[in-house]
Amino acid sequence: MTRDAFAPVSSPAPTRALATEAVHAGRDDLAELGLHAPPLDLSTTYPSSDARAEAARIDEFATTGARPDGPPIYARLDNPTTARFETALARLEGTEAAVAFASGMAALSAVLLSRASLGLRHVVAVRPLYGCSDHLLNAGLLGTEVTWTDPAGVADAIRPDTGLVMVESPANPTLAEADIRALAHSCGSVPLLVDNTFATPVLQRPAELGARIVLHSATKYLGGHGDVMGGVVACDEEFARTLRQVRFATGGVLHPLAGYLLLRGLSTLPVRVRAASATAAELVRRLAADPRIARVHYPRIGGAMISFEVHGDPHDVIAGVRLITPAVSLGSVDSLIQHPASISHRIVDASDRRSGGIGDRLLRMSVGLEDVEDLWSDLTQALSAGPAEARRPAEGVRA
Repeated sequence: MTRDAFAPVSSPAPTRALATEAVHAGRDDLAELGLHAPPLDLSTTYPSSDARAEAARIDEFATTGARPDGPPIYARLDNPTTARFETALARLEGTEAAVAFASGMAALSAVLLSRASLGLRHVVAVRPLYGCSDHLLNAGLLGTEVTWTDPAGVADAIRPDTGLVMVESPANPTLAEADIRALAHSCGSVPLLVDNTFATPVLQRPAELGARIVLHSATKYLGGHGDVMGGVVACDEEFARTLRQVRFATGGVLHPLAGYLLLRGLSTLPVRVRAASATAAELVRRLAADPRIARVHYPRIGGAMISFEVHGDPHDVIAGVRLITPAVSLGSVDSLIQHPASISHRIVDASDRRSGGIGDRLLRMSVGLEDVEDLWSDLTQALSAGPAEARRPAEGVRA
């Protein structure tokens, strides 16, 4: 098989249903190559007997960030298997391009570095965000400065050196939702980045609502099986070229095996998200009626993430589950539960956690593909596992 068989796939704008795109995007050329499964290219480097031509291609990439024509050059610059995943994710999000990284945090770092390279070091952000995203912005580790605000204050917070507005919707871990279209309008010419990890393109496509940058921790729903780590940014081709240059310079590349697993994960993404969302909605209904629960958080767009506040000790619930796994992360086929104030958002200052709605009795659950009755049985025994607490009716469901 020639190396051309592994060339990145570019496809026209999607005209097929999301479920069809999830199965076929990034794979459209397989039949003509005589293949059924996408090839996995693990090479770190590629031979070339024409050093002058190779040098010219490298110079072109360094200048423009465009993917090189012809065979691959070096795995830190680009990889054909990873390129297939990028093509597929861009199709699902409805953007011109996507650039994959070793993790979601590497992806966010590349975005911040690309904007800072233009002298645009100021970020306007809406809490809550994923705890490590919050920390990266607040600590100024990449030389950025952040202004925290609510969605209504975004326009007033923008300065001449603002390079980015960032929001996560639904938010981690409260599941609060932002009006992305209105927020994009408030941003004016400043790019709006939406972390779409919780919703996935199955439930929401931020680019269609005016967002210019869509971020995913691909480790979560895109992979879907708890066995691969990655991040990806969906955007226009112009910004993608800058991100590729940052990725090449900083080395935050996605390993091709991870790219292979993420592409495979996309094929079942709509089925997994919809099935888990149906189970989550039923668990929300039961939790809202349970006197051991103070409040349930669930987004209007649905999804497989639930947050709820307990009257008792949340640590007793974490210790009491037997089927549900007490662990960080989310989006896997199996259900996970964790205490954000202790784990995912521990790195965020306590006062900032509270102002963002992350209370000490809040639990976050990622609903998987188990039977709803088994999950409910495990939850209800865990809720009763600790010392007796005052029983008050739940306040119901709120976004």
